[in-house]
Parts: sequence; C-alpha cells; structure tokens
Amino acid sequence: MTKKIFLEDLGLMEYKQAWDYQEFLFKKNLDIKAVYYSNQQSTNEKDLVETKNYLLFVEHLPVFTLGKSGKESHVLLDRQQMREKNISYFQTNRGGDITFHGPGQVVGYPILDLEKFETDLGKYLRNLEEIIILTLAEFGINAGRSAGETGVWIDSDLPGSERKICAMGVRSSRWITMHGFALNVNTDLSYFNHIIPCGIANKQVTSIQNELKHPVNIELVKEILKQKFERVFDAKIISGIFC
Repeated sequence: MTKKIFLEDLGLMEYKQAWDYQEFLFKKNLDIKAVYYSNQQSTNEKDLVETKNYLLFVEHLPVFTLGKSGKESHVLLDRQQMREKNISYFQTNRGGDITFHGPGQVVGYPILDLEKFETDLGKYLRNLEEIIILTLAEFGINAGRSAGETGVWIDSDLPGSERKICAMGVRSSRWITMHGFALNVNTDLSYFNHIIPCGIANKQVTSIQNELKHPVNIELVKEILKQKFERVFDAKIISGIFC
C-alpha cells in the first residue's frame, strides 16, 4: 500500500510559530504511539498504527537556531546586536549546531513515523541528503556529501573550496521525527558571517543563486523537492491544509 505524506506550505512564518506547530503534530503522533505500545500490540501490526506522516515547507524570518550539541560561542553576535539586526535566536531540541534561517531559504520539516519507512536514523538523514542532491542536479549543480559531516556540500573533496548548501538537524522519539533541512535558494548569505555555521570553521556557505549567479523560482524548487521526496521515500505526497 502506497504510503502517504501530507504536505503543508506554511509560507513565511516566525520560527517559534512553526516550531510550535511541529511540536503539535509530533505530539499528536507520539500520543497515538503511546496508546499503541501500552496495548502491547505485536510488532507485525505496526503498519496499522494510525499515525500520519507530514512534510512542512516554510521560509522563516531571520533567525539563528542552536542545536542540542551546539556551542553558544559559535554565535558571533550578542543578544543586543541580534536585536539591532532584527535576528531572532532560539536554542532548540534538534541535533546539530548553529545555523541560520531566513527568507529565500526552503526549510523542510518532515514529521514522519519511521516505522512506516525504515527504523534507521542514519539512513533517514542520508535519504534527506539524497533528496537535496537530486533536487540540485535538476539545476545543473553537482552536490554531494562530506565525510563525517551531515548536510549537502559542493566540492567537498577540494580543500579550500568546500561550501555547504543545505544544513540538517533532526529529533526523533518512538521513531517519530521532527526538524529537518534548510536549503539555501536565494538566501542572503551575509547572515552566515555572524555565526560559525554548523560549528565548522573555515568552510563556506553557498546557495543555488550564488552557484548559478542568478535567482531561481523558489516555488519551482519546492515542487522539485516534493517530487524527489516521493521518489526517495516511495510515498505519495498530498498537498493541502490538514490540521
């Protein structure tokens, strides 16, 4: 039976509002799982659990977010300086270090029940990377992975030329995921000068616009991401507003 993923495009939204919405969907699935496990259902009945899989697309107003394993020293501005530049700041419950979200960047938040897919967080992250790699290829950009570093990179094997185009950080409980990826499309890259992105010094950050030397249609990027998501996760994406 084809798996379904419900896609909602939130448009431009403050980070905290989107985080709260993620938490709502995440907890909704966790509550369903809690009932399932408390009834001690057999593992071969896991496909009958009525969790739903969601994918949220959003662009955020300028914000720095710090993951659980991140260091505040990787933020190069103090709180007053961030206020002066209208940049919000949040310490989050995802993995990873510091990153930036802002207009012109497609942020994807998959809230998936991995028991409906594959219970392997490492494989899940590789799948997210694969979606981005396949999407970038549609624009003629040859991207890939960097050994020991999560996310998607360009020229990762050329010292001094490595540049990160997509950051990732996730959280999982009872195989329900949240948080996800941030793909720089037409992003203002100057914001990254105020942090040590992902805690990795001496490496660059880039965007599709920066690589192609012209802006691209962000709606087209989202449509391609949707297609690649369906392909990689072998699922049907249904767009709309579901909650």
